[in-house]
Amino acid sequence: MEEPPRSPTPNFYSVLGIPKTATLTDICKAYKSLVMKWHPDKNLSKKSEAEAKFRSINEAYRVLSSKKREEEFLFVDEPKTPKNEGLASSPSIYSRSASRRTPSPTPRSFSRSTSRVGTTPTPASRSPSGNTTPTTPKEAVPPAPFLSKVMSRKSTSTPIIFSQSTARRKPPPIEKKLECTLEELCKGCVKKIKITREVISDSGLIIQEEEILKIKVKPGWKKGTKITFEGKGDERPGTLPADIIFMIDEKRHPMFKRQGDDLELGVEVPLIQALTGCTISVPLLGGEKMTLLLDDIIYPGYEKVIAGQGMPKSKEEGKRGDLRLNFLVEFPTELSDKQRSDVLSILSDCS
Repeated sequence: MEEPPRSPTPNFYSVLGIPKTATLTDICKAYKSLVMKWHPDKNLSKKSEAEAKFRSINEAYRVLSSKKREEEFLFVDEPKTPKNEGLASSPSIYSRSASRRTPSPTPRSFSRSTSRVGTTPTPASRSPSGNTTPTTPKEAVPPAPFLSKVMSRKSTSTPIIFSQSTARRKPPPIEKKLECTLEELCKGCVKKIKITREVISDSGLIIQEEEILKIKVKPGWKKGTKITFEGKGDERPGTLPADIIFMIDEKRHPMFKRQGDDLELGVEVPLIQALTGCTISVPLLGGEKMTLLLDDIIYPGYEKVIAGQGMPKSKEEGKRGDLRLNFLVEFPTELSDKQRSDVLSILSDCS
């Protein structure tokens, strides 16, 4: 019985831009490169063309990778049995459907060289007269690749290849905190963060990859500032890699407290200096100190503003906030009777 003519196979090799001698690794590598290039989310200006390309790339990959897997696990060096030779000597192909319908009393060998579209001859039956009469072939049976290791779900040596005909979605971003001191946020710095993520290799396996991310912290950045690294999250089947977002967090400072672009500093002075005036040394965030002369009477809650000594303004280059000094008056814990009398007489005249 002659085999029906096969329809011509589309040129999937040209779709992936690889030669016909390409290996499975070459197919996977070309597929991954083209999918990232023609993904519709990355080609919004020509989305229709990108979607068509994306579908054709996935279809070409599906057909060629399946074909290469079969070739790797099939042995085709067995001689083919001529069609016109005796049917009694031809080996039979294992068929799941045939074995369920008609149990075979004799063991059958597995042939990997039989054509997929050809019918499988059955052993000749012997009539009571002793003549051998070949029986009519019943149906086509599936080919030997059903027994190959490629189709086994328990196989651990087969590369994990992901192919989808629809656009892959992007998972929610991964947020991480990046702690910075007030000094680093005042002067700026470069932070290096080491990350470990899962990626799909050119051969289709999921492997771990380490990478160093660099963040240039600009002067004046505030708590809550976000820095996004696109596609630096784990790669998962059926999705695009997630983004990683680092969010600035301020470390607590032992002396200064930040309020927007301003800095606050608490200063404690004795009562006598608060009433008579004094000169104090004020520390600055960068480590310097400045001398400040106070002629005013300092009372609890008194505030002194030093302009331009706060945090840099990130949106106004060259400008800075203010340094606000909040004064605490230190009162004596004990007074003699004479001191009380003197204070009373002095303060009575002030009222």
